[in-house]
Amino acid sequence: MAEYQTKDIRNVALMGHGSEGKTTLTESMLFAAGNIDRQGKVEDGSTTTDFDPEETRRGISISAAVAPVEWKNAKINLIDVPGYFDFVGESIGPLRVASTVAIVVSSVGGMTVGAEKAWDAAGRQGSGRMFVINQMDRENADFDKVLHALRDKFGSSVVPLLVPIGSAAGFKGVVNLLENKAYEGAGKALKEVPVPDALASVVNQYIEEITEAAAEADDALLEKYFEEGALSHEEILVGFRKGMQSGRIVPVAGVSAASGVGVAKLLDVMKDYLNSPEGGEMEGVNPKSGEAVTRKCDSAEPFSAFVFKTVADPFVGKLSLFRIFSGTLTPATPLYNASQEKAEKAGGLFMMRGKKQTNAQQLFAGDVGALSKLGFTATGDTLCDPAAPVRYPGIDFPAPCFSKAVFAAKQGEEDKVFSGLARLAEEDPSIQTQKNAETTETLLSGQGELHLDVVRSKLASKFGAAAVLEDPKVPYRETIRKTVSAQGRHKKQSGGHGQFGDVWIEFSPIGDTNVEFEFVDAVVGGVVPRNFIPSVEKGLRENIVKGVLAGYPMVGLRAKLYDGSYHAVDSSEMAFKTAARIAYKKGCLEASPVLLEPIMHVEVMVPDEYMGDIMGDVNKRRGRIMGMNQVDGMQQVVAEVPQSEMFKYATDLRSMTQARGSFTMAFERYEEVPGDVSKKIVESAKKEEEEED
Repeated sequence: MAEYQTKDIRNVALMGHGSEGKTTLTESMLFAAGNIDRQGKVEDGSTTTDFDPEETRRGISISAAVAPVEWKNAKINLIDVPGYFDFVGESIGPLRVASTVAIVVSSVGGMTVGAEKAWDAAGRQGSGRMFVINQMDRENADFDKVLHALRDKFGSSVVPLLVPIGSAAGFKGVVNLLENKAYEGAGKALKEVPVPDALASVVNQYIEEITEAAAEADDALLEKYFEEGALSHEEILVGFRKGMQSGRIVPVAGVSAASGVGVAKLLDVMKDYLNSPEGGEMEGVNPKSGEAVTRKCDSAEPFSAFVFKTVADPFVGKLSLFRIFSGTLTPATPLYNASQEKAEKAGGLFMMRGKKQTNAQQLFAGDVGALSKLGFTATGDTLCDPAAPVRYPGIDFPAPCFSKAVFAAKQGEEDKVFSGLARLAEEDPSIQTQKNAETTETLLSGQGELHLDVVRSKLASKFGAAAVLEDPKVPYRETIRKTVSAQGRHKKQSGGHGQFGDVWIEFSPIGDTNVEFEFVDAVVGGVVPRNFIPSVEKGLRENIVKGVLAGYPMVGLRAKLYDGSYHAVDSSEMAFKTAARIAYKKGCLEASPVLLEPIMHVEVMVPDEYMGDIMGDVNKRRGRIMGMNQVDGMQQVVAEVPQSEMFKYATDLRSMTQARGSFTMAFERYEEVPGDVSKKIVESAKKEEEEED
């Protein structure tokens, strides 16, 4: 692969809803440019960017993948981003390094939630935007209908650029409005043709719209347009490029990735009009002094790069994908990780096209590449020249919203499973593993059911570690509601020294379930010798870990030792511990024991139209609505919901809101479980105990 200067580089993230043809479009552009000999198909598992065995098996994109297209002395670094919302973490890194987000929508389905989310994400990042209306060769394809839907949603900044000639089976070419030229065919059959008469009026109308958009992007051009009513071709191009840079122009191109019609002209658009990284600025800080640092995207500046993705390969090792924000990188360039404040040494410098690695001798500012076997570097870290350190802001990945308990399928393979999970977390930081101290389960958390199922499959295929995912146990607790006194008497004669311990203990609720246990020594007159009182307390503490109802930990319990008796010879620490256990079980069973469940503070963000469904669903989950707020044009529903009702909420919310809703959840407090629910939990716990016995 040739070396490309900053001005000849374009970094484009292909985003949008799942199954709109992003991977096929990537493949089609590679084929049109002659970078691959044969155009692969998603259904055959033969595409360049869907190379992971899981992607091949499922027929969907799971990980973001880079595919540079060399086109007419320019390099277009395409980043194929998964469209399924379970893999939203894969879009965060590419957004940080792409100058333009190309949002792919279907010519049949039109507007999608994925398109909305990609639009918003690009806006937050300050990236340029364009739309690609794909699948123009499909039955019922309608470019105008989709274009108007995009304009209705996103405003007049959306302007057509590549207008289709025909549709469905009759889709045979495109008109480039900036050139006012028509082209038919694909590949070697591509040829320039006159603009069809049937399209003449539409093309003229759209050219007028593009001219207006170009004029509005530049004050001087706008003034001239008002005065003269027209702009020269060169002036339109100047205004168009300025509009792309400022985000005031969002071009729309109609193509068919499957047939290749329009794809070559789309590559021309990307090369000629999309934002170049040249001259762009990136703000960071000096990790040693804390001072603000600004780096220009210029090969003459000191080297700095941002790692936007990590690939964990059990055979090749770790690959760190990066974009150079300033300077030049060669295999001999000294590397300093400013995020970890450690020197790094790479195993090699590469350019990636899917899984294919090509050795690189030099990469310039703005380009995308990969370094192998970095020891300390993770996704979101900054690599730089040690003589001119800079650290760019890291990546905030979305918080996990779906959890499962993870176990090794075979006994003795726990280390294999959890070391594999650690490697996969390097590759996908949107997954987390955490040990629950109360249930002793390890929880695997991610963005949804599909996300965790893919992780489980990758564990098996990449690391040979078979894992089982189950619904997590709810960390219920138990407490008592009334005060009782109970005697615990342990007497045993066995020929020699016997065992004797006798205690009277008053059990009462503390009223604060955040306090687990309180022991009160109220013994007077030596009825229980001082040296045995710690044994009573120890016996109680050992036993409250298992409640009397369903075996869950007892909390909010006060135990007052106030009476008892002993034997001068037969009493022992063990005897008094046993007596305490007897008193605990007897007393707590008589003290109206109840189950407690964790209550979560939940905040749900949804558009107005879904409010009724969300509130009804919260009520079905035994939740309470605590308030509603207007936040950034969305409705925020604040509620308190039992944890046991929230395990599949991520999936259900996505279904209820067509993936437009999101939520966060945090522990609030413990509350008593309603009687009918408590009965089922107790019965289930007893059944499990019987099965274990």
